[in-house]
Amino acid sequence: MSPTADQLPRSVALVGAGKMGGAMLEGWLKVGMAPGSIAVFDPQPSGELRALCAVRGVALNPDPAGVEPPAALVLAVKPQGLEAAAPMVEAIVSSDTLLVSILAGKTVDDLRRRIPSARAVVRAMPNLPASIGAGATGAFASAEVSAEGRAQADALLSANGVVEWIGDEALIDAVTALSGSGPAYVFHLVESMAKAGAAAGLPPDLAARLARATVTGAGRLLAESDLPPEQLRRNVTSPGGTTAAALDVLMGEGGLEPLMREAVAAAKRRAGELSG
Repeated sequence: MSPTADQLPRSVALVGAGKMGGAMLEGWLKVGMAPGSIAVFDPQPSGELRALCAVRGVALNPDPAGVEPPAALVLAVKPQGLEAAAPMVEAIVSSDTLLVSILAGKTVDDLRRRIPSARAVVRAMPNLPASIGAGATGAFASAEVSAEGRAQADALLSANGVVEWIGDEALIDAVTALSGSGPAYVFHLVESMAKAGAAAGLPPDLAARLARATVTGAGRLLAESDLPPEQLRRNVTSPGGTTAAALDVLMGEGGLEPLMREAVAAAKRRAGELSG
């Protein structure tokens, strides 16, 4: 359920407005956050970002010296950009500012070493469907985050989709590996299905359209059904039929489940390597 404008912080600074940061900004505006309460900082703003800020009246790259410490600051630069962004962030936050970071791999301790004024810190990992309001975000709040701060962070994040809170920061890397990177796995599944359809004799463009429609339709059914995915799979599978023949391959030794487990583990390891 989307938040209301009064559930959002009174003022927000967004540092980094690429694909994900820009999607979050659009989500806040859609749920009614006052444009004048938002300041955006991005060293290389896209034309789309410039246009959005100009049309909606959002401050883009104001002088940090003239910015009052915001109630919340959302840090959305790339993990490798933390070092460069930290001095500017430190200059505009206060100990009362809620820091929400979506940087993969960067721990609460990593953030505090570079941004000493940060006290209340929320780590979150959204994913690309946030750009259409259908994101899945995992979030962790440090002990210093008040109930009010957590509610405000939830409002900021849920403007773009579903938010799941976890109690152990160590699990954020697993969230990153599963849902943060997960849309790419699904997109690759569509690519692979299309190529398999072409290999089976379909014209490549037809195979691509059918694969895309099949996955989007299955996703919609999954979203709208109360049944677990295991039951939905069984509902499609007639004993001895064509689907069963395919699942014998996908669910056999070396099939999709162990391959996915290996892929998620690799992503999780990489998230850990980005710490520091």
